[in-house]
Amino acid sequence: MTSTMISEKLKKSLKEYLSENPFAELVQTYLFFIEKKYNIQAVLFPPGKKIYESEEKALKSLEADNKVWHETEIKISFSPSAVNENTKKIYICPFSGKVFGDNTHPNPQDAIYDHVAKCPENNERVGGLKSKRFFVSEDPEVIKSYIPKVKPKEAIKKVVYSSVLSGKLFNTKEAVIADFKKNYLKPMTLFEVQNQNRFEIGDDLLAFIQKELTEEKVTEMVEALSEDKDFKEAIDRWIEE
Repeated sequence: MTSTMISEKLKKSLKEYLSENPFAELVQTYLFFIEKKYNIQAVLFPPGKKIYESEEKALKSLEADNKVWHETEIKISFSPSAVNENTKKIYICPFSGKVFGDNTHPNPQDAIYDHVAKCPENNERVGGLKSKRFFVSEDPEVIKSYIPKVKPKEAIKKVVYSSVLSGKLFNTKEAVIADFKKNYLKPMTLFEVQNQNRFEIGDDLLAFIQKELTEEKVTEMVEALSEDKDFKEAIDRWIEE
């Protein structure tokens, strides 16, 4: 009698997996089995060359190390001709708040370089020369900030969030995190995790794999599946291998 119980839902997932991967080896199938059983959704963070058990654990760890977002303050100087409803990307001077839009200037990136280098409010120096630091944003909410209904007399300040990896500005922390998940976390299967040696495996994930990937537990899965005739072909193949 085996101590492993496999739900009908999990059996269905295994049948679909074996149908799509008819030559899957035993360990490969077992890794898929525990991945589904325990809802493991591993992700790779390429810049850090590390694999985490889930998006949530990756974010928790990387946020603790300040590797996802920074809170920053920008100055907004309004110019009706610089930003409009069709603007998709803006370049912002952090010193004066002047902005250049991708659809309102022929060369906005060149323009921001020239402006920052000559900006009288820029007191930062790099090697004796004025800093050419500037902000970039593609967040619609940040862009909207530069299109007020009533133009104020002076520039105003606004707290926004910048991506540590890209440097782009976002209106909210949630927007930075959404961009981070989309562009900097790559889903991986446990089989892919187990069969690579290029990236570090997080402690939690490594401990989980070492605990679950044992000959005894693999055998228990096979014994449980042997009670269902739909798995006979796969089990016979595994025995031969």
